[in-house]
Amino acid sequence: MAPVRTLVSLHDVMPGTLGAVRAQLQLLANHGVDRATLLVVPGLDWSARSIEQLHRWQADGHELAGHGWLHRAGQVRGLRHRVHAALLSRDCAEHLALTAAEIASLLRRCHAWFGERGLLPPTLYVPPAWALGAAPRAAYAEAGFRQVEHLQGLWDLDSGTLQRIPAVGYESISAWRAVAVKASNAGNRVLARHMGWLRLGLHPRDLQLPLRGEALRDIDALRETLLYRDLLPGVDVPGYPVSRAA
Repeated sequence: MAPVRTLVSLHDVMPGTLGAVRAQLQLLANHGVDRATLLVVPGLDWSARSIEQLHRWQADGHELAGHGWLHRAGQVRGLRHRVHAALLSRDCAEHLALTAAEIASLLRRCHAWFGERGLLPPTLYVPPAWALGAAPRAAYAEAGFRQVEHLQGLWDLDSGTLQRIPAVGYESISAWRAVAVKASNAGNRVLARHMGWLRLGLHPRDLQLPLRGEALRDIDALRETLLYRDLLPGVDVPGYPVSRAA
């Protein structure tokens, strides 16, 4: 893959995945990537020791972002959710099981959780399985977030614009999903070469799944990486593509 500027994120940072996250951060460091965005799921059983690990990562320059509350949908609601669960998310699309008011409450709890534990509050929110659900964009801003990522790209809530940035991922728990993800990655790499920008997302088990080799090749190709907060208004990033109205 030709060198492009890449936003690197590690998904599903939970008490039970910290070992996998540490291993992935070490792998990235071995390839010259010393900062990444860590998507934290707050509403689980976080011990004082686990919280201290988040503090260390933040002190090392990594960015912490909100990633749902439980990362688990309590129920499947409606046809859209059933189709999404079957094709993409299984039981992870937490927002799709909630009303707009319930999502707004979740967002407020998520944002507050970091400050209550002495962590810097996140500017980025990434809904589990990138499923936004019924909440309007204003709910994210009112909770304190300034950016929201979903499948199509990145919302800048300050300006109300959507920047479309292609994404690659490697979560492939079945043969047919591996084929679909591989095809999607191939198309998005072509787009990234034209745009000069890419999002690369890692999930905890990716390096034990069928697309491990593809993930390692993409990581080896990384040349210039940024955090999502580097793209906030007031931060000058030459070459950042022009945003489109959402």
